[in-house]
Amino acid sequence: MTTPVHNLVKGTTRPPRSLRALVAGSVGNFIEWYEFGVYGYFATIIAANFFTPDGGSDVEALVKTYASFALAFFFRPIGAAVFGRLGDRMGRRPTLILVILLMTGATTLIGLLPTYATLGAAAPWLLTLLRIVQGLSAGGEFGGAVSIMTEFAPPGRRGLYGSWQSFTVALGLLAGAGMAALLATALTEPQLNDWGWRLPFLLTLPLGLAALWLRLKLEETPSFQRTRTHLPERAEGRPHAESTAPAPAPAAEVAKAIALGAGRLMGWSAAGYTFLVVMPSYLQSTLNASFQQALIATVLANLGFAASIIPAGVLSDRVGRRAVMVAGAVLVAVLAFPLMHVLQDSGSSTTTKGLAVFVAGAAVGLMAGPGPAMLSEMFPTSVRYTGLGLAYSLANAVFSGCAGLIITEAIKRTGNIDIPAHYVVVTCAVSTLALLSLRGDDHRRALRD
Repeated sequence: MTTPVHNLVKGTTRPPRSLRALVAGSVGNFIEWYEFGVYGYFATIIAANFFTPDGGSDVEALVKTYASFALAFFFRPIGAAVFGRLGDRMGRRPTLILVILLMTGATTLIGLLPTYATLGAAAPWLLTLLRIVQGLSAGGEFGGAVSIMTEFAPPGRRGLYGSWQSFTVALGLLAGAGMAALLATALTEPQLNDWGWRLPFLLTLPLGLAALWLRLKLEETPSFQRTRTHLPERAEGRPHAESTAPAPAPAAEVAKAIALGAGRLMGWSAAGYTFLVVMPSYLQSTLNASFQQALIATVLANLGFAASIIPAGVLSDRVGRRAVMVAGAVLVAVLAFPLMHVLQDSGSSTTTKGLAVFVAGAAVGLMAGPGPAMLSEMFPTSVRYTGLGLAYSLANAVFSGCAGLIITEAIKRTGNIDIPAHYVVVTCAVSTLALLSLRGDDHRRALRD
């Protein structure tokens, strides 16, 4: 039998379907997280342009910016339910095409939006509306992308294939941070505040068109096609003993799996956004770091995150999802306070601080690498898009989308600059308990139809 690598080298056939699915799923996810990263990295500039009425303080503006950030996340579960239902009934391919169109359009429009100074009070409302559209489309992205990656994955490699979803999260956040750092270096502060911040959002348009082209060439997954062939049997009402169609998953069982999945992702969601996205604003507003210093720290954290994701996914294919994800959650909780203290210590060298945030990012990657495959294994094909999308979006809505708002407001009210560490430790502790309920051999079982 000809191997996929042989096919690629000889050039006699197209790349294997699993590889095409991996690329098509990854590119949309990259765009989504590039945009969310850019919004987080430019939070202080967006606050000044859209959320600072006369007399308002910088802290109040930043809180309002993160409120808009959180609002978009709370629309992700709605998007996961709506697009997940479409994806489980109509197919992964057409749904993912619709999702990338919405995400690209909304993000491009943010780059063209008039500011508060030009449009007045309507500006923040329009920005929030576009954030809602992004939230809806982002909610539909994860379930579809992970479904096609894991449903096309060769046996014994779901952890590797699923980890590419998380890896493109890291790439998207790194690209956003890199773009922000480039603009901060190339432009003066007035130029960056005036029009430079728009450029990263406008860049989404050509990226989105490339993703659309890839998804138009995507095929439907074998798992979904099998469920379609069973539909006539269900419609005919054939007795269960004579039918080969899998029984529909009970609603209560699906709801329980969604809640459990969200709990298992809680630590990943909270720690990921705290260390990888909220960090720049925390360093600037609380520790008085410069914009450039904050971005460098964030880039290092994301590099650590990216470096551990795929190895963690591969390792989970060998030893199981539970062992790797529990190790990540415990490690993040143990490192949270030491990391904060290193960053707060004016005597710590730049190298020490850089190493600390790199290690913190790598610890989060231990949860993120096996996470997509773990979720995919929790649901049958008929509800996989909806189920894993809802579990992921609910965890992100509560523990990622609210991270910046909770941390900023809590520090403002209490004056305790260790709030990020408290937040991460509590969420990772709860997540560890949920992860311990995983079976040790789930990685060896076939996905349920």
